[in-house]
Amino acid sequence: MPRLLLIFASLFFALSPVKAQEAAETPSPPPAPVVLRVTAPEARQGVASDGTHLYAIDNDRIGKYLIATGKRIAQWQGERRLFPHMNSCTVAGHDLVCAASNYPQVPQTSAIEIFDTSTMRHKRTISLGFTPGSLTALDRHDGKWWAVYANYAGKGGEPNRDHRYTLLARLDDAFRQEAAWTFPTDVLARFAPFSCSGLSWSKDGRLYATGHDRPEMYELALPDAGSRLELRRMIGIATPGQAIDWDPVEKGRLWSIDRAGTEMVASVVQDGND
Repeated sequence: MPRLLLIFASLFFALSPVKAQEAAETPSPPPAPVVLRVTAPEARQGVASDGTHLYAIDNDRIGKYLIATGKRIAQWQGERRLFPHMNSCTVAGHDLVCAASNYPQVPQTSAIEIFDTSTMRHKRTISLGFTPGSLTALDRHDGKWWAVYANYAGKGGEPNRDHRYTLLARLDDAFRQEAAWTFPTDVLARFAPFSCSGLSWSKDGRLYATGHDRPEMYELALPDAGSRLELRRMIGIATPGQAIDWDPVEKGRLWSIDRAGTEMVASVVQDGND
């Protein structure tokens, strides 16, 4: 590396902890109003919605619930040795497509687990092998798959990599990487020492992410140039992070989970232009 770049890098890393600390200490915004809560013992990692049903996700089990009644109508249970850490799912057609990893084991490996939404039968696994982090979130948007590879400072983290190495990747239909972006430094500071747990595109084509434990969500945008996502706004929510999903029917309705209360929670989030 040229001497000038070495000097610049040393200055950057000397200053960045102060800026990161300032970003991390900013209080979360007031939470968006809650309109519905559905109790689900499987609501430990995330939630997905098809507009009629909710899918409560745990490491090795999924519960299917009717939104109208809150009643569980189906459940899938897997072997923990085969499903150590499912983190989030999204509905794509008749499939429930889930992001999974071997967290907290290292080296990090990831897989995509696919279920039939009608029967909750496990259909197949797509093994991704070694990945640039633990696959924690997966969504379908604009004819592509969008995946988050999480990295951690501590438990479940690879040596010499921490939360700053968390990555958003755009994948083709065969789940091959086409492009990738890093997260904004202010958002990474909010993630620390954990990472990104949730990612969901809204119906109007906006990208939202959540961390592991803060009651907030980040509206992000792909940059016009470069490889770092842009932060548009931080939104308060009623639940502490984890995986999220926008309701495909009710505009502005966000589903998230309250792990402590084992609930799936619907909030109404105002458009950024409102």
